[in-house]
Amino acid sequence: MIYHITNHKDWEKAKTENEYSAPSLQAEGFIHCSTLKQITDTANVFFKGQRGLTILCIDEGKLKSEVKFEDPTGGGKHDPQVGNLFPHVYGPVNLSSVIQVYDFPPDEQGFFSLPEGM
Repeated sequence: MIYHITNHKDWEKAKTENEYSAPSLQAEGFIHCSTLKQITDTANVFFKGQRGLTILCIDEGKLKSEVKFEDPTGGGKHDPQVGNLFPHVYGPVNLSSVIQVYDFPPDEQGFFSLPEGM
């Protein structure tokens, strides 16, 4: 299972188009995702204080696009200072691979923790 943070608006748009695509797919060639252990750190670094977010729970086995575990910027070169490889989806996410969606609100200080049930 891999996870992607998006906003409610983009998720609603994806449901009408039958696939999800993030701006990073056009700009960088892939959609940034995280493992379960990485999701809160990712949220607190890149989305701190943002509201209206959603976590897409994506079953890698059902994805039609390729997934590669790489350094956060892509390209497969592991940066030892980062210490983690992140899942990148090289194409749109077919909705049949999204098995669960969670609202992802921050706390009063703007920080995130995993939603109940994850």
